[in-house]
Amino acid sequence: MLVLSRKAGERILIGDEITVTVVRIGPNSVRIGIEAPRDMNIVREELCVGRSTPDEAKSSEASLPL
Repeated sequence: MLVLSRKAGERILIGDEITVTVVRIGPNSVRIGIEAPRDMNIVREELCVGRSTPDEAKSSEASLPL
């Protein structure tokens, strides 16, 4: 994972078509703006149905019967 530091108003460019802008930095959250092609699906992780985090995947693998 690439980790970058940005200040409010600064941007990160991903390829030629995606721009991530730090809109506001609060005490407990960061507001970001994303400019991307309309056909690109952008969803918050907690809203993804059927998608698990790496920790959830490990715990579900451990509970599978042999």
